[in-house]
Amino acid sequence: MYKTIEKVFGFLYPMFRKWGMGYSFSSYLSLFINIALLCVLAYAIYMVFRLILVTIIVFIAQRTKTQFDDFLVTNKTAKYIAHLIPLLFIYKSVPVILEKFEYWESVFGKLIGIYIVFLVLWIIRTVFNALRDYLKQKPRYSDKPIDSFIQVIMIVLWMVGVTVIISKLFDLQFKELLTTLGAVSALIILIFRDIILGFVASVQVSINDMVRIGDWITMEKFGADGDVIEINLTTVKVRNFDNTTTTIPTYSLSSDSFQNWRGMLKSDGRRIKRHILVKSSSIRFLSDAELTRLKSIGLISAYIDTRKIEIEKYNIDNNIDKSLAINGRNMTNLGLFRKYITQYLRNHPALNQDMLLMCRQLQSTAQGVPIEIYAFSSDKRWENYEYVMSDVFDHIFASVKYFDLEVFELPSKGTYTA
Repeated sequence: MYKTIEKVFGFLYPMFRKWGMGYSFSSYLSLFINIALLCVLAYAIYMVFRLILVTIIVFIAQRTKTQFDDFLVTNKTAKYIAHLIPLLFIYKSVPVILEKFEYWESVFGKLIGIYIVFLVLWIIRTVFNALRDYLKQKPRYSDKPIDSFIQVIMIVLWMVGVTVIISKLFDLQFKELLTTLGAVSALIILIFRDIILGFVASVQVSINDMVRIGDWITMEKFGADGDVIEINLTTVKVRNFDNTTTTIPTYSLSSDSFQNWRGMLKSDGRRIKRHILVKSSSIRFLSDAELTRLKSIGLISAYIDTRKIEIEKYNIDNNIDKSLAINGRNMTNLGLFRKYITQYLRNHPALNQDMLLMCRQLQSTAQGVPIEIYAFSSDKRWENYEYVMSDVFDHIFASVKYFDLEVFELPSKGTYTA
């Protein structure tokens, strides 16, 4: 190839000298003509190889089932490779064209060599981008932090590329340069601290399956509450439910606490865990007349009959004096209310009856006695879940008065008395 280039560009100077032109004039005239000829040839080579490479890749992409070559077309890999071929031609031609100009031959040779290194790295990057897009189409890899691993590979390649560039600029041996870099490794670690931490965190996230793309996570420290849309080497992007985007450092996922809702989404139900506060002063024993009235509530009618027989039998067997309601065993309006709510939950069509379901009493507070509903909605979609939960508590609040109970509310200013 070198001999061919020498034949193309090396004949002008001897020819001009043979025509009787001076040394300097012949040198500069041949230089300008050769540069113009080089530009024309390089552009022609670029256009030819671009047409050939793009046509071949598009032809292959249209006739193969795999989508990888389609992504090579999308990322313009062939176009960048077409740039590389004329650049190599220029790199080989510079020593011939600038034979009489040693200083400029060294300068342009280094600049073109550096450009070739950048272009090779860019071509590798487009191939990896095509591989990333291809893997993300696969269900097996769609939720994996592929961006992180590709970024790590590219960082290593860029470090190698920068090392080669420095060695070319200062005419250093590669081994000498590596020795120098080893001596300043502490500074390198300090510069790339976040990248190193991000890489370690990405590995931990992937191995421990802590977060996947598409997971719903909550991280109060960064105000994140939404779906993970991207995981790369240094950041994790979360699209919040208000359509804002929160960026979280990747290493924070391994050092700080966050909540991942993936388990809930994969389960058979979404938990409802909410309570109401009942005023303790409204809780009391129920009389026979009141029990008779409450028997008209269908969900607890059979329960009242059964429970009443058990209580009366116990009190008779133990000679309990029922002149006072506190003596012996009795039913309370709160206990009957809890039973009613439990039966109501067991008959609610939107709740998963195969999962834990209960109405329980919590530790009393200064505001009253908390009655907590613990159940699971069969529909886990946020909007529908909220509707189910609201529907349940609408009914509960409306039911309280039938049991002569009162829900605690802070009094307004007008109700205070001196």
